[in-house]
Amino acid sequence: MQIGDKQYIELEKFEELQQAYDLLKHRLAQLERMIFGVKSERFVADIPGQLTLELNAAAVEVEIQTQEVAAHKRSKVNPVKISPHGRGPLPDSLRRERIVLEPAEDTTGMKCIGEEITEELEYREAELFVRQYVRPRYVRVPTAGQEQEDQPALVIADLPPRPIEKGIPGVALLAYLLISKFVDHLPLYRLGKMFERQGVKIADSTLVDWIKAACNLLVPLYEALEREMLLCHYLQMDETPIQVLESETKGKSHRGYFWVCHAPVQKLTLLKYDARRNAKLPDDLLAKFVGTLQTDGYSVYEKYEKQAGITLAGCMAHARREFEKALHNDHERAAYVLIQIQSLYAVERAAKDRNLSASERLQLRLELSRPVFDHLHQYLKTELLQVLPKSAIGGAIAYSLNRWQKLERFLQDGDIEIDNNLVENAIRPVALGRKNYLFAGNHEAAQRIAIIYSFTACCKKNDVNPQTWLNDVLFRIQKHPINRIAELLPHRWKPLEQYPHWHRP
Repeated sequence: MQIGDKQYIELEKFEELQQAYDLLKHRLAQLERMIFGVKSERFVADIPGQLTLELNAAAVEVEIQTQEVAAHKRSKVNPVKISPHGRGPLPDSLRRERIVLEPAEDTTGMKCIGEEITEELEYREAELFVRQYVRPRYVRVPTAGQEQEDQPALVIADLPPRPIEKGIPGVALLAYLLISKFVDHLPLYRLGKMFERQGVKIADSTLVDWIKAACNLLVPLYEALEREMLLCHYLQMDETPIQVLESETKGKSHRGYFWVCHAPVQKLTLLKYDARRNAKLPDDLLAKFVGTLQTDGYSVYEKYEKQAGITLAGCMAHARREFEKALHNDHERAAYVLIQIQSLYAVERAAKDRNLSASERLQLRLELSRPVFDHLHQYLKTELLQVLPKSAIGGAIAYSLNRWQKLERFLQDGDIEIDNNLVENAIRPVALGRKNYLFAGNHEAAQRIAIIYSFTACCKKNDVNPQTWLNDVLFRIQKHPINRIAELLPHRWKPLEQYPHWHRP
């Protein structure tokens, strides 16, 4: 072996060690960020001259009003006028209590020329009260010369449908419990303490039974939601964990998963619980689905591309995340890619601000996003040969290129979103709930949680007050025809024109 060969081997070993060192440094930085750092992935470009894309002059006419220097700032569309005092008027829908204050001076003989009105926002604590259904009992009195017919002697009115047979909670109380726990994220023991302050002590186990009974009433509607969801042509899908006390190991909890489906076009969300994070539940759920399925990079979803009738779409937000993590490794390359992705999202914001239809949004994307997308593709293929495969930037480039066809789907259909963020937003209430009530008592309770989160998410997407909706649906669902049960889903729901005087949803 010559001296030059020895030096070459040592240099090669040094480069291998340097590569291993860079990888470990990257992993340590990510771990420190996970434990101590901020979770925000916001990126502000600081490379001069990189914010101007080589697009034609027609781009100016699209009204994308992000500034050249601060591309992260969003345009202001229809700014809200603020009063000089910074306080908006109180909503007209609120009930007004009129209190007339007369002067202390005697006003006899004076002429009233107007009035000064000062409004203050007040609060009256929610009230538990007892509703009594009083049903007079009548007995038939046969008249002289008239024989008794085959009719019951006693006459009494029927009770209205009640959510829990022989139970004491009304529909409004059940709706309040469900909203408090699954929208406001209050554990049941806190709700019990709130009721106790009003003089009514209700055991936690009783509250659990009431929630269970209310969820059982909603099961037919939940099944209708699932059927309607699978008729959609475009779904987003993700999963999130939840701890369940029921476990094969005594003293330990079980880690189950909510599988979340979201239909952006129809504004529907469906959560289903499974004790395992394997492919069985999505396999069963998507067995008859035909259309586009948008997911993150989880390997379970990859096989559906081979399933007849299913096309997979990728998530640009996940691809972007890899480059954001690689900023400290190769700032120049990672920042350049992030700037290109920023311009893609600027087009998406412009389409949203202008409330474009699917076809109009697709046309805008082809005009403005397609050149950027193709340029980025060529850039990544070129730079892949210039970086170390195991480096952070090398991994980020490989991640995107391996999924490039899936990432391109949003340029082929105006209905498809650029990323999977909408379904991730639907998961946020689950994350907030985990921090408050911590776990589900058993697997059945976890599925009941999935039912309520599905409906509250649908209400949010369709601008429906979830408490008003629950109050109405729990009142009507027992007598509603089962073949028309889908009419009660949040995106189709309409309140009755007239309710009994004792029920106000």
